[in-house]
Amino acid sequence: MPEFKPRLPHPSQKCHPQRVNSLRLRASIILVFVLSLHSLAPHCLAQDKGMWRAASNTANSITGDIAISPIKLTINIVSYPLAQIRTLKPEEVSAVFDADINAGGTGTLYSLRIPAAQRFLHKNTLCGTDETQWMATFVSGRTLQLAFFSGSVPPVFTLDAISKSGAVCGTFTYAR
Repeated sequence: MPEFKPRLPHPSQKCHPQRVNSLRLRASIILVFVLSLHSLAPHCLAQDKGMWRAASNTANSITGDIAISPIKLTINIVSYPLAQIRTLKPEEVSAVFDADINAGGTGTLYSLRIPAAQRFLHKNTLCGTDETQWMATFVSGRTLQLAFFSGSVPPVFTLDAISKSGAVCGTFTYAR
C-alpha cells in the first residue's frame, strides 16, 4: 500500500501577495465582527426577550414560567400579541419596581391584551375583573421584573401616580 503524504503548497504560494492580502482582509473582518459583538454584549444581556423562570411567590402562583419574543408574550403555553411602545427612563423604572436609578438595567413598556376572563395557575387572573392592557419590564443582570396594568390609557410612571393608581395589577419576578 502506498504511503500517504500530505500535499504541501509550492513554496512560492505561501507568500504570494494576493494570498497574504486576502488573509489580512479576512482577519480584519473577523476582528471587527468580534469587537462589535463585545460592544453589544451588555445590551444583549440586559434584554427582556427569551425564556424566564418564575422566581417570586406571585409569579409562581399566577403565571409560572414565561417567554417574551418581539411579537408575543407566552404564559403557561398561551400566547398574547405584544407591541413595544417605548423604553422606560431610569426614574420611571424606579417608580414601578422600586429599583435604584443608578443600578443600571433596562425597562420597556408594552401594549398587549389579556382578557379578564383568562385564568392562569390556580385559577388566578392578572388584573382581576379588568383586561390587562399594559406590561412594563425591567431587566437587571439575570433578573426580570414585570408589572401588569389595566386601563386603555398608558400608565404614568411616577411614584405619586403609581401609588395612587388603581390600574396596577401586580408585579412579578423571574430569573434566568
